[in-house]
This record gives sequence, structure tokens and C-alpha cells, in this order.
Amino acid sequence: MDYETITFERRGAVGLVTLNRPERLNAINGRMIDELNALLDAVERDEAVRALVVTGAGRAFCSGFDLKEGADTPKEGVADWRPVLQRDFDIIMRFWHLSRPTIAAVKGYCLAGGCELAMACDITIAAEGTRFGEPELRFGSGIVALLLPWLSGPKKAKELLLTGNDKVTAEEALAIGMINRVVPEGQELDAALAMARDIAVMDRSAVALTKQAINRAYDIMGMREALAAALDIDVQIESMETPESRTFDEIARRDGLKAALAWRDSRFGGGTDEG
Repeated sequence: MDYETITFERRGAVGLVTLNRPERLNAINGRMIDELNALLDAVERDEAVRALVVTGAGRAFCSGFDLKEGADTPKEGVADWRPVLQRDFDIIMRFWHLSRPTIAAVKGYCLAGGCELAMACDITIAAEGTRFGEPELRFGSGIVALLLPWLSGPKKAKELLLTGNDKVTAEEALAIGMINRVVPEGQELDAALAMARDIAVMDRSAVALTKQAINRAYDIMGMREALAAALDIDVQIESMETPESRTFDEIARRDGLKAALAWRDSRFGGGTDEG
């Protein structure tokens, strides 16, 4: 099929999907979710694809879910927010559950939902200078896929999430277990493709079953239930109006998203166009 927000190519037994909204720092919108779901369905059917690499076009991996698309959505009604957040959660976790190994090659900004997507991949390779973080709490939103505590431990996860830190360096992300490797800027995609090729020559069934066994271990520890419970809480957060979220939404509706983000950044210092 023809895609508008992503590109896909086959490099031998390796599939390469590129998030392709560089003008929005590859922010994830509804169209991208639909196209990613269609692509991942096709990958599951294609036995020739042994591993999947995901990267971003332009100067960023992904800045998160597109706030501009949802700026006019009223923060009221659990029934309204549940399907939206479930859709967002499901696309992130498809990279965790995909039967093929998934490798993220990240650079620039890797924030909010984009950070969660990178963590959901089996392996994450980051360029020096990449900036990670989940700033959602800074404007009254919640975390869609609460993966960070399972990778970093609760102490570091609380520090990063409760402060909304969106300036985590690649080196710090490596040290706390968010990613696998840091490489010089511009080499992240080559490194990811090289690793994918190494995986692709392994026995396909053995690789798939080993990934399944590792994921099953986390299920036994309660990860699947914990993520579902965290999503329930995110639905509550998105459905209620806080002073911060009310001000953010009012500025976004009146003056535009950039003005709302500038208000947020004036309180905390720094940020991007999406979350």
C-alpha cells in the first residue's frame, strides 16, 4: 500500500520502517497509527522479513503523539478518552509483541510516546546527542505505556517521570537501562541494520520463541497487568481537568499549540512541539 506518514523498504531479510513526518518531528498522529498497524500486519504475514528496524526521518526519531491533532479534544468523559488512549497504547506495544525482533535506531528527539515506542522495541540503539524523556506530566497529561519502571527501576522512573525530565542524554539512558548502545551521530541506522542482519540469519523459529519466552517472563512478573492498570490511570488523568491542563488547553485553543508549549516551557525550561 501507499503510505503518507511512514516509508517501508526491504533490505534482504530486514525490514526498515521510517517514521516520516519530519516537519512535525515525526509526531504520531491517527494516520500514522493506521499505517503502522497495516505495515505490522503485513510484516507478520511475510516470512521473508526476519527482523524489523524502525527509525525517523529528519532530525528526530519521534517527539511523541501529535498534540496538535488532539488540542481541541475536551478533557472530559472516560468513554471519550478510553478508545483514543487504548489505540495509542496498542501501537506502542505492537513493537514489544511483534513476533519478529524489533530494533529502534534513534536520534535527535526521542520523547513521550516516541520514547515509549523506542523502549518497546527489543533493542534500542541511539546516536550521541539524542535527547530522551517523558514530559507529559508538565501539561497535565499521563503516560500511555508505563514501560520505564520495568527498564530503569522504580527510583529512577519516579525521578524522570515526576519531574517531566525531557533532557535525558543517550549516555544516561544507556546507564539506566533504557537503551542498549550509544554510537556516534549518524551511525545509529547502520548499527541497527547490522544487528538486524545478524539476527536475521539465526533460526527464525528459535528467535521468535526466545523473544516470546523473555516477554512471557515479564508477563509472569505482572508487567502486562501493570501496564493495563497504568493505562486505566492515564484515562482518568486525561478525562479530568486540572489547573495545568485547563490553562494549557485554553492557550492552545486561543493562541495555538506553539504558544501553549511556550507557556509550559516558561515554567519548566525547554521542550518540543509535541508530546
